[in-house]
Amino acid sequence: MMMENGLSMEYGDGYMEQEEEWEREGLLDPAWEKQQKKTFTAWCNSHLRKAGTSIDNIDEDFRNGLKLMLLLEVISGETLPKPDRGKMRFHKIANVNKALDFIASKGVHLVSIGAEEIVDGNLKMTLGMIWTIILRFAIQDISVEEMTAKEGLLLWCQRKTAPYKNVNVQNFHLSFKDGLAFCALIHRHRPDLIDYSKLSKDNPLENLNTAFDVAEKYLDIPRMLDPDDLINTPKPDERAIMTYVSCYYHAFQGAQQAETAANRICKVLKVNQENERLMEEYERLASDLLEWIRRTMPWLNSRQADNSLAGVQKKLEEYRTYRRKHKPPRVEQKAKLETNFNTLQTKLRLSNRPAYLPTEGKTVADISNAWKGLELAEKAFEEWLLAETMRLERLEHLAQKFKHKADAHEDWTRGKEEMLQSQDFRQCKLNELKALKKKHEAFESDLAAHQDRVEQIAAIAQELNTLEYHDCISVNSRCQRICDQWDRLGALTQRRRTALDEAERILEKIDILHLEFAKRAAPFNNWLDGTREDLVDMFIVHTMEEIQGLIQAHDQFKATLGEADKEFNLIVNLVREVESIVKQHQIPGGLENPYTTLTANEMTRKWSDVRQLVPQRDQTLANELRKQQNNEMLRRQFAEKANIVGPWIERQMDAVTAIGMGLQGSLEDQLHRLKEYEQAVYAYKPNIEELEKIHQAVQESMIFENRYTNYTMETLRVGWEQLLTSINRNINEVENQILTRDSKGISQEQLNEFRSSFNHFDKNRTGRLSPEEFKSCLVSLGYSIGKDRQGEMDFQRILAVVDPNSTGYVHFDAFLDFMTRESTDTDTAEQVIDSFRILAADKPFILPDELRRELPPDQAEYCIQRMPPYKGPNGVPGALDYMSFSTALYGETDL
Repeated sequence: MMMENGLSMEYGDGYMEQEEEWEREGLLDPAWEKQQKKTFTAWCNSHLRKAGTSIDNIDEDFRNGLKLMLLLEVISGETLPKPDRGKMRFHKIANVNKALDFIASKGVHLVSIGAEEIVDGNLKMTLGMIWTIILRFAIQDISVEEMTAKEGLLLWCQRKTAPYKNVNVQNFHLSFKDGLAFCALIHRHRPDLIDYSKLSKDNPLENLNTAFDVAEKYLDIPRMLDPDDLINTPKPDERAIMTYVSCYYHAFQGAQQAETAANRICKVLKVNQENERLMEEYERLASDLLEWIRRTMPWLNSRQADNSLAGVQKKLEEYRTYRRKHKPPRVEQKAKLETNFNTLQTKLRLSNRPAYLPTEGKTVADISNAWKGLELAEKAFEEWLLAETMRLERLEHLAQKFKHKADAHEDWTRGKEEMLQSQDFRQCKLNELKALKKKHEAFESDLAAHQDRVEQIAAIAQELNTLEYHDCISVNSRCQRICDQWDRLGALTQRRRTALDEAERILEKIDILHLEFAKRAAPFNNWLDGTREDLVDMFIVHTMEEIQGLIQAHDQFKATLGEADKEFNLIVNLVREVESIVKQHQIPGGLENPYTTLTANEMTRKWSDVRQLVPQRDQTLANELRKQQNNEMLRRQFAEKANIVGPWIERQMDAVTAIGMGLQGSLEDQLHRLKEYEQAVYAYKPNIEELEKIHQAVQESMIFENRYTNYTMETLRVGWEQLLTSINRNINEVENQILTRDSKGISQEQLNEFRSSFNHFDKNRTGRLSPEEFKSCLVSLGYSIGKDRQGEMDFQRILAVVDPNSTGYVHFDAFLDFMTRESTDTDTAEQVIDSFRILAADKPFILPDELRRELPPDQAEYCIQRMPPYKGPNGVPGALDYMSFSTALYGETDL
């Protein structure tokens, strides 16, 4: 038989073979046999004294088998067969055989150790037999964290002496030579017996004597080792030191149980404290994020503006600042909040605690809904800003157009009322009267021509009112003045016409040339006025087609300038002919044209203005063409970059989704690949920032559409944020799966089997299963679910565990949690209660001093503050109820 950790229980051949091998290699120290003999003798006497006897010579006193049988009865607590009392050799052999048979009955296979060697006083065989007994009854049952025998005893020594200076226990020979390790073991459990601070590594003899004396006097551990032998032997005997150290272990075994119980409680409390910290951090982050959303929503929902283009452009710049500076940290905060929540829920499931329910209004769903509302408000706010910008830009254009036409009209009407009210025709000669009449007819023609202009002014004012122009009051006031004046002009014109008709019977002579001039000059003058207005008229375009249309119309206009030049020369020639006639016939006042106020100089000036405005208009259109060409370049730049970034984001999202399905290697491989993708995504961020710069230039250039791409900056921003969120969520899920796998002790093969089965029934790759798919998955994993009513009840019970919120779906983390709970074990309230009971020395309550003595200070105070007072029988002042506290850790509680 073999003991755990490689300690052989087949001690005969094994013991002898090891001794012979050391002897061949020159490693066997003769002092070891002497040390073993003394130590084993002292160890045997420490037990034989309980029966009122002892041995002096180990190879002689066990030869008759009587004290050997007595030793086995004392250390085992069992009764051996009655010994033979004769003194013959066969009586001795019979007694030794009874002892060896008893040892064999305890599972120890003795090889090459026979009763004859013991009876003959073979020292080496006798020492081997005693070492086997020590291993079986003093060392084999030592257990420290699932490690037993030699390794367990060594680990116990290492842990107990770890805090002590100059002590480093690595073995059972050289590590104990200076005596500090023995003193540290005693001081750790009984600090009142040794002042460790006064010990020195340079005084090994004093250290060893101090430890051995204290152990013998206060711990009832006899001297089993000789300090001089330990110091003078290059490598002390391992078995002798192990035997002596095992006596320390058994002497302090009660304290060891208390420490184990304290460790269990510390572990449970540490988990609970960490969970509470995560809950408090979640509440803080959730409150902060929701408060920020609450403060931001009124601003996004506000549609108040001063109805001016500058005001809306200021709001648009504020919104860009918000998207560029204020929102990104909140996106990271939301991702961190979801990550912390998933980690907390995973830790609660792994520690067998109830799921965490956030404060009302702060659940993940509440935060998600609030965030979705924020994004909808952002989209609506941005659309409103762009629409307002276009509307107000058109309003400004209309307002300038209204002012220009109103200025031109008021220039034309200036003095017209005084002219129409004049009585000058009453002192005129006939020809002058006829001239006045013709002049009035020309004015009527001009007035009719201006009717369209007045209607245009009124229409523009009406449109400004419809579009809620911010200065509608002044526009309406000016339009009303123009319309009232127009009505007065119409009435005055009609009244003067009647008066001239009445006087026409007297004055009939007419100046044909002046009349012809007036007839030709009036429409040409109107054409000149209209042409000048058109040439200085402002325009607004958004596409190449619109500006090209204006350029084409302007080219068509320039093609008509030749005919206009002919008409201008004809009109000027009429004036020259009049001047020639007046000069020739010396007609008084003949140069004054009675039919029109227009003059050749005025016509010449206007014609000169038109000829100067044509090249200026050419330059204005050329500038606008360059602007639209630049806008077209910006559209192409944005489209070229967006058509690269958009598909890249979609490919990364597909790759991350594929990894999240658990189809690509182990969890560590998946985590490694996800972090590689995360690094790649952050490395790709400069492309997004470059695209943002192009987009800003596009918006500053007032470009509102792009036919070269289907991607918008908003869709790319949303895709980018979703990619970051997907990577963080998948990393968190894989880390939680690793945490679940490692803490629950499930193998990678089991985890792969769970993932493979889950994916097999997740046909649509949604990461969740319907109840029927979940049932089929359980059956495929060997889980027995009956088809009767009881089987359905069992399945509904399981479904309530994996889908506590009754969403109708089972997600992979809940499925994995259920399968690991079915495959592993966790701490329970009963285990924690048993640990507290050990610390309380089997009392139904525990005192604050006991908690402070056995637990670290912070966790001791944590228990004292949360444990309710003990109200049961036999209580004492200050007693605490650890049973209710332990039960609360695993149930409904405010902790």
